[in-house]
Amino acid sequence: MITKKSEIEIKTSKKEELVDITEKIRSFVKETGIKSGLLNVFSHHTTGAITVNDGSDGDVARDILLGLSKAFPEDKSFMHMEGNSTAHIKSSTIGCSVTVIITNGYPDLGLWQSVLFCEFDGPRTRKILLFAMGE
Repeated sequence: MITKKSEIEIKTSKKEELVDITEKIRSFVKETGIKSGLLNVFSHHTTGAITVNDGSDGDVARDILLGLSKAFPEDKSFMHMEGNSTAHIKSSTIGCSVTVIITNGYPDLGLWQSVLFCEFDGPRTRKILLFAMGE
């Protein structure tokens, strides 16, 4: 069993955006030499999230952010002193990690699927942990 861990850094440029990190993940998996196994992608941040969704059509990312804004609008009555409670709620709703199967040395994603970092309190520099295990 091989295990490999790495960290990638991304810089977001907007208060809210979805950033496609699939190519960085593919590069990491290739470097591991793992042909069959699992990859966990984990965000170290409480106002960011990780998801798998359509990365080929920018309107999907826009619609996800719009839908989340409608479901979780900014609310001045939230008590968190930093004023970013909505970002925390969105992050908890989406989740801080995803697990992707590695097949034949590649992340086994569907035709339109990408791994996306969800920024809800940017712009910031973010760190994403990658952990792969397999053979």
